[in-house]
Amino acid sequence: MKTPSLMLTLGALAAMLLAPATFASHDKTATQDAIAAASHVTLGPRPLFLVLDMDEETRRSRDLKAELLRCAANTDDWQRSDFSIGHRGAPLQFPEHTRESYLAGAQMGAGILECDVTFTSDQELVCRHSQCDLHTTTNIVATDLARKCSVPPAFNEAGELSNAFDVQCCTSDITLAEFRTLQGKMEGANIEANSTEEYRAGTPGWRTDLYNSRGTLMTHAESIELFKALGVKMTPELKAPSVEMPFNGLSQEDYAQKMIDEYKAADVAASDVYAQSFNLDDVRYWIDNAPEFGEQAVYLDDRYSLDDFDHTDPATWSPTMEELAEMGVQILAPPMWMLLAANPEAGDTENRIVPSVYAERAKEAGLDLIAWTFERSGPLANDVEWYHRTTDDVIDNDGDKLLTLDVLTRDVGIIGLFSDWPATVTFYDNCVNAKD
Repeated sequence: MKTPSLMLTLGALAAMLLAPATFASHDKTATQDAIAAASHVTLGPRPLFLVLDMDEETRRSRDLKAELLRCAANTDDWQRSDFSIGHRGAPLQFPEHTRESYLAGAQMGAGILECDVTFTSDQELVCRHSQCDLHTTTNIVATDLARKCSVPPAFNEAGELSNAFDVQCCTSDITLAEFRTLQGKMEGANIEANSTEEYRAGTPGWRTDLYNSRGTLMTHAESIELFKALGVKMTPELKAPSVEMPFNGLSQEDYAQKMIDEYKAADVAASDVYAQSFNLDDVRYWIDNAPEFGEQAVYLDDRYSLDDFDHTDPATWSPTMEELAEMGVQILAPPMWMLLAANPEAGDTENRIVPSVYAERAKEAGLDLIAWTFERSGPLANDVEWYHRTTDDVIDNDGDKLLTLDVLTRDVGIIGLFSDWPATVTFYDNCVNAKD
């Protein structure tokens, strides 16, 4: 479902960018203006950059490049799209899981935004990609709270950081009140650092620190209210606990239910929520105990990490695609590479990227597919990028990201794609899906 939007006005953008202090204080008018500004879709220069970077080695890439160029030249009213899912907001350039990242993702047309859900020591739900990532995604190591970390920074007699590789700070180490005092930053850490300043300066070179000056952390409940105000749908991921469960009386089932209860308390329709988990038992819990939410719960498939799993060999899959469907799972979400295979001998009229056996069997079993994560790789001219590992032999530039997206959409048939820079997926969806 697409919702209409207008081009971002310069006045609204200026109001959002020139009054950070007012907005940070949650002044009602400034907040409303910022949300209104972010609700108007604008895509920026990256989609066109990627189109112009496409090669013309095959008929498909030539035709797709021409199609996307025509669309870019003739479209001036981009529409928000549920096909475009803001993975942690827009963390290619904004600190992940922050208000700023979410506003950027919405402004780029993401119709669905993600809050990865974990909990604090007082069992309050907050948005973090991992229970134990505060040392790499916030400023905690530069604060007094560092002493409460599971593995706090340690210093030698010369005052140098001596355990940069081992530092670990978890949401479960601190209370919600303490969590609120932190600032989000771009994900990364320099594990060879000799000081906390050097440690925090670990942003990969292909990202940026341009928007790293402000990162407002959010609770799960606050993300729900923001997403409601933006008019987008929501995809919370119940993160695997890094502490032993039950935790202070909180069982895994309590945790799974608490996440759903916060949507009910906010009066969010179940049809607007895509609850996710890598833990199949969580998905089955929602199917059995919160069926209105379980109906479109997403099973994130990370079985590629198992020694006896081969995504190209159905005999190694347990459960099978058919068994997942029989359990009530309706949406399966693997990494992009599991859905794709390379065809290095492709001629001019053939596709060099094709659906994998995994993708074909999932569709045969009636499972819908969502893929992750687009724009989460460095330049494709570099060494093998994890998210493109099965097609590395047939891609060699960033323009090939759009060919990858086209195969995922038209040939594999995904219903949505997580992206670290939603503008590119929004652009493609407006140019291709909306016209097909």
